[in-house]
Amino acid sequence: METEILDRIEQVSAADWNAVAGDDNPFLRHEFLAALERNACVGPGTGWHPRHLIARRAGTIVGAMPLYEKDDSWGEFVFDWSWARAYEQSGLPYYPKLVCAIPFSPVTGSRILVRPEDGPVRAELGAAAMDLAHDRGYSSLHVLFPPESELETFATAGMLRRKDCQFHWRNRGYSEFDEFLAGFSSKKRKNTRRERRKVSDAGITLERRWGGDISSQDWRQLYELHALSFLRRGRQPYLSLGFFEEVGRTMADSVLAVMARDGRDMIAAAIFFAGSRQLYGRYWGCTDYYDALHFETCYYQGIEICIENGFRLFEPGTQGEHKISRGFEPSATWSMHSLAEQRFHHALTPLLRQEERHVDRYIEAARSALPFKNGFVEEPGLPL
Repeated sequence: METEILDRIEQVSAADWNAVAGDDNPFLRHEFLAALERNACVGPGTGWHPRHLIARRAGTIVGAMPLYEKDDSWGEFVFDWSWARAYEQSGLPYYPKLVCAIPFSPVTGSRILVRPEDGPVRAELGAAAMDLAHDRGYSSLHVLFPPESELETFATAGMLRRKDCQFHWRNRGYSEFDEFLAGFSSKKRKNTRRERRKVSDAGITLERRWGGDISSQDWRQLYELHALSFLRRGRQPYLSLGFFEEVGRTMADSVLAVMARDGRDMIAAAIFFAGSRQLYGRYWGCTDYYDALHFETCYYQGIEICIENGFRLFEPGTQGEHKISRGFEPSATWSMHSLAEQRFHHALTPLLRQEERHVDRYIEAARSALPFKNGFVEEPGLPL
């Protein structure tokens, strides 16, 4: 097996990359990563510098890892700022570091991309990423939001496990939204219906459009709403209008906008991405505050989309304990870490174990607050 480092994903064809990435997760596709690069969302001045790892055998790509050299820790959603400060206080540089992740996307998905028949390549790629971090003198290697099935591969390569929590909605074969609500306690069910009525009673209508039906004018309005969410927090948006327009063209079947209108005026919107079996909620924006509109646009519409399309899982983004009362269940997320400075690497081991115990208790407490009649629903959802 021969490995190669790419400074641009366009150095490999979309067909070759997607052959190992598969079609389950839209954020892993060549089209998504290329749109980030072509529209200057990553690259010079962004803190994200592509260093994608490619593995070939007899000239054919058999594996890949989306890797980035990082100048900071923005846009990762796995927070290591305190680690960087500890390095700085010890007189050591923490940046640049090497990160295996999808920029600005806290979405669980494979980080070692291989065809099913090339499974043994996984261990070789994991070791190759560690060698790359060592050979190029990076302070550390971080793998963000891998699936639990890949943790052992990275652990074998010498990386440390870190656990966190998000809130996901699981489809248990519901035929309609009301069937999902039927599992709620009476009080929670009434609260949800009341929230949805607030939006309709205010005269607000909601419209869904897949990427191929979103016009340039729509994208400009959607982007303005998206940018407002960042500007109100004093930050520039990570993503550009050009990026959204491009993925709307190149990934038309994977991009979906939910637009809220007061009359003909678009007052709020959320942009979703769809995989073959999952829905991902992203990029909310609103002109002003409207009671319950965020919940309707970002959560309830997403649940309905999952039911109508048979998606088995809905990941609406990070954080948000308000999701619990709306039927989003606590779900473990993971990251893996290796620090070149062995004193720090070994010091992390007990700290991460302690942190994981706190996360486990948090997940248990969140489960007890779910709105279902009989507490946490253990039965499986749609087949994985």
